[in-house]
Amino acid sequence: MSDDNHHDDKWTQGPQLSPEEAQRQRDSQARGSGPSAQAGEDAETLRERQRLAQLEMMGRWIDGVLVEQRRSRRWKLFFRFFFAALILASLAIAAYGLFAASRSSVPTVPHLGVVSIEGPIDSESPANAERIIEGLERAWKSKTTEAVVLHINSPGGSPVQSQRIYQEIMRLRDTGDKPIIAVIEDIGASGGYYIAAAADEIVAAPSSLVGSIGVVSAGFGLEEAIDRLGVERRVFASGDNKAFLDPFSEIAPQQRAFWQEVLDTTHRQFIEAVKAGRGERLANDERLFSGLIWTGEQAVDLGLVDSLNSLDGVARERLEEPRLRDYTPPLDPFERLTRRFGRVAAEWMGIPSSQSPLRYQVY
Repeated sequence: MSDDNHHDDKWTQGPQLSPEEAQRQRDSQARGSGPSAQAGEDAETLRERQRLAQLEMMGRWIDGVLVEQRRSRRWKLFFRFFFAALILASLAIAAYGLFAASRSSVPTVPHLGVVSIEGPIDSESPANAERIIEGLERAWKSKTTEAVVLHINSPGGSPVQSQRIYQEIMRLRDTGDKPIIAVIEDIGASGGYYIAAAADEIVAAPSSLVGSIGVVSAGFGLEEAIDRLGVERRVFASGDNKAFLDPFSEIAPQQRAFWQEVLDTTHRQFIEAVKAGRGERLANDERLFSGLIWTGEQAVDLGLVDSLNSLDGVARERLEEPRLRDYTPPLDPFERLTRRFGRVAAEWMGIPSSQSPLRYQVY
């Protein structure tokens, strides 16, 4: 073998390398031996990828902007429709008010003036004293009203509201200008009957419920339940009896006796009012004031009711051409909604109710 061959042979010439060094040398040669076009192609591919990534990001941003614009337009449309509905509702209520006002003109022909007492009797309900008394005044002042009719369908309610209406009916009745008739529909009990007793005449349907002359105060005694739950009740009051109706506190015997005395006093007021209104028509029956409730048919025998009839029947009896005119003041729908919302909010917030714990009401 010649010297040239020995000189060119890379395996026999040059320094001796370890296996690790030889591997590193081969790797270095492999990286440096590729064509320059390969490196250029790799750089171009990288730039293209970056450009595509930027385009994709831009597309996502544009899509987000479009979605937000569509959402904003939907909300704008919603509020426009909402305010348009409010305006239409206001116009409808105004139109209804004008229509009701046009109908509220006093009829020039004989008729029965009706005042409706519907549902629980309470200061926060449609059957409140202020509204009913206003209706009574309107019907009474009408010169063509042959009789004022109390159309009652109520289980009773507040003693104070019932007493206010009763007293107004008695005041009008004493003038003797025109008769006042109470017509009981499904139920005229407790406070509902308290009001009816002031009328000159009481008419009821045979299957209606009448009576329940009594007073009720209902609650719960939860002192043992709260002890078992390990809950501490904190009530701060000035006066030994200020919080004696608290359902989480034990009621002492003297407090129970006192509260029964309050109930008995209110019951006595109820009995005296019924006797003043009905007079000698009441039967001599000890059950009358026991809180029992009877059908209209039974109530006739007890003197609680004068006759069995309906509102239409009374109109036919008293007028050649039956005519009814409702004098009950119309309800403001917004006021009703506000009152109902206020009552619910007060209950959730734990604000004491304005209702009396005593009720002339069927339970």
